[in-house]
Amino acid sequence: MADDDSKQGSNDWPLPKFCFELNWGGEVMSFQEVSGLDVATHPLEYRAGDSKTFSVVKMPGIRKYSNVTLRKGVFKGVFKGDAKFWDRFVQSRLNDAQRVSVTIRLLDEAGKATMVWTMVNAWPAKVNGTDLKASGDEVAIESIEIAHEGITIGNG
Repeated sequence: MADDDSKQGSNDWPLPKFCFELNWGGEVMSFQEVSGLDVATHPLEYRAGDSKTFSVVKMPGIRKYSNVTLRKGVFKGVFKGDAKFWDRFVQSRLNDAQRVSVTIRLLDEAGKATMVWTMVNAWPAKVNGTDLKASGDEVAIESIEIAHEGITIGNG
């Protein structure tokens, strides 16, 4: 007898990752891809001189947040001022970067946020224009890398 999934609830399925929204300092922006939502803790090693064991104790040290990379297609005439990446990058100068909160929301089928990543004090660290290839047939993609000082993860 085949399983008709009648016993399985609607919350038993993993979330698809293709529907998301990004809010950059109050402005909702569209992107094709977001990567780098990770954090690592550098382990500190310590051994006291009078320790009876011949090994070190490991404890959590300083956290390191990866830069988040955002990718999107290059559009002609559809969006006015499609040079937003470059404009935001140029505004960031030594000790004068405009730091904003960037929020990424993973959306369910109804458009409600299910997971929310919030980066604090975010600013553009790197901009990549599209690569050009005469024999290619790919879409032109540009990317921006965002540096930030911390990330929180919550449920919608």
